[in-house]
Amino acid sequence: MCSIAKVSKSGYYKWLKTADIQDRDYVDYLIIKKVFDENKKKYGWRRIKMELPYMNHKKIQRIMRKYDLITKVRKRNPYKAMMRKNLEHRVFPNKLHREFNQPIPSTVFCTDITYIPFKNNFVYLSVIKDISSGEVISWDLSSGLDMQFVLNSISNMNKLDCDGAIIHSDQGFHYTNPTYIKAVKDLNMIQSMSAKGKCIDNAPIESFFGHMKDELDYKSCMTFKELKLKIDDYMQYYNNKRKQWTRNKMTPVEYKEYLLETQG
Repeated sequence: MCSIAKVSKSGYYKWLKTADIQDRDYVDYLIIKKVFDENKKKYGWRRIKMELPYMNHKKIQRIMRKYDLITKVRKRNPYKAMMRKNLEHRVFPNKLHREFNQPIPSTVFCTDITYIPFKNNFVYLSVIKDISSGEVISWDLSSGLDMQFVLNSISNMNKLDCDGAIIHSDQGFHYTNPTYIKAVKDLNMIQSMSAKGKCIDNAPIESFFGHMKDELDYKSCMTFKELKLKIDDYMQYYNNKRKQWTRNKMTPVEYKEYLLETQG
């Protein structure tokens, strides 16, 4: 038979020995598969071992791999694994404590994102405001909620001396993001966050957004670029021309100079 099949005798006996092992595996496979199927394919080798205490656990593992008995639950989630490779999002304690009457400019800032309806959709505005003077220090407009426009607004702070200053926000995704945390840390600023669901903890920026939406006439804008220019003009108007009763009837820029003079 070996001559007809054109195989060596040693090859035949090697195959024969392997075939015997395969047959023995098949019997055990049927036993393991019965337990596996009865438990809706949710049992791993440990639980099958508990059901078949007489069977060696290494054999169970080998046979399950050999016959592709793969459990349907507790499989490794690749997205979670990717997230673990990055720094985790972090929440910071509230260091502002609603102390909105700050006497010294450039020591406490607040920031947030607001939605602006535009052409049957929304655009998103990130703003950073000096709580002391009321001046809008930085802003950026985006057609989407990506991280970049928030990072742009914080990066503009590098033109100021913000060393040791507090920047207060809510607990939104952008502000707990590792890239934002790093940007704040690079400026040597201290993060502070509102309690969850407590908009009043960030009242100065909420108040600003309310006034802006009442006063900003942007409905004539046809393009994103036009809207961006309109918002830039409003920020200049707000900082330099819009006098505020609660700030000695001064504009935010005037009030900042007034506070610096009184501090000096």
